Amino acid sequence: MTPAFWAGKRVLLTGHTGFKGSWAALWLVRLGAKVTGLSLAPDQIPALHDLAGVSDLIDGHIADLRNLTEVEAALSGRSFDLVLHMAAQPIVRTSVEDPIGTFASNVMGTAHLLQALRAQTGLKAVLCITSDKVYANNEQGRAFAEGDALGGKDPYSASKAAAEIIIQSYARSYFDRLGVPVASARGGNVIGGGDFSRDRIVADIVRAARSQDVTVLRHPEATRPWQNVLDCVAGYLTYLERLATDPAAPRALNFGPRPEGAVVTVGELATRATRALGAADWRHEPDPNSLEARSLGIDASLARSVLGFESRLDAPQAVDWTMDWYRRQGDGEGAQALCLEQIARYEGLS
Repeated sequence: MTPAFWAGKRVLLTGHTGFKGSWAALWLVRLGAKVTGLSLAPDQIPALHDLAGVSDLIDGHIADLRNLTEVEAALSGRSFDLVLHMAAQPIVRTSVEDPIGTFASNVMGTAHLLQALRAQTGLKAVLCITSDKVYANNEQGRAFAEGDALGGKDPYSASKAAAEIIIQSYARSYFDRLGVPVASARGGNVIGGGDFSRDRIVADIVRAARSQDVTVLRHPEATRPWQNVLDCVAGYLTYLERLATDPAAPRALNFGPRPEGAVVTVGELATRATRALGAADWRHEPDPNSLEARSLGIDASLARSVLGFESRLDAPQAVDWTMDWYRRQGDGEGAQALCLEQIARYEGLS
């Protein structure tokens, strides 16, 4: 990321009230961007958006991307250089409980945003965030690359795969002819300080530790491409910058851990996390009805070769930085200060 590039840029950030969106907002402000947020109100208590005072730093607007009229009204009279679309329903189990709501948010929400952006005249680039779960997963343990087939056996995965097709169709039908790159970033499983979502492994561990309870794991043997939120957001911002400055940049990129640290089980992550918090060890309660993939890996080599970007934190470091954030926040330190300290520390890594 180049601070001189971001200084003064008008950035539309959807999902600014969410976990990753809050980190992105703080980092963009630090880089000197003028950030406009568009999202639903936070759906968790506590919420990093509130703890870190994100609304005091950006021009935040509450609107529902499932409603095209609301989106168009929120963007009316505003001009943007760059768009980072992060708003989504992000939880697999929630998608199983509410598939229609998930499709409305992740598929139609993306379509509504892109439709509203057609009225923008000064856009330089649009980056839509999907997921590593967009690929048709045959459970063979292979890391998926950008050219692999899209698919999804649960509603969340299917919604994100469908969003990829929506993104491509809007790019080819409307934005390509205007010279505005519209692309997707497919990130691995993200952990980091400030995630208090339901059915997220780290958030569950923290809640259990703070209530002196035991964390319950459904699939401790499952593998995931864990990455810290700092690596994830840094990758997205690096990619968006490249899209705005290089017409030849690819229109889809994976972001995940380095190959040497890519395979870590849920159980291994939970053991390291509970020990870091001094909490009781986890226990296993199988869920025979779960649709979650047992094996998931992502090949981020194209981002390394094209952007020169790769994750700076391996899985143990990602866990340690995350637990350090929660431990210090639980001891009374401010969330915004902790986030900015970790961002500065990350920027100092080689």
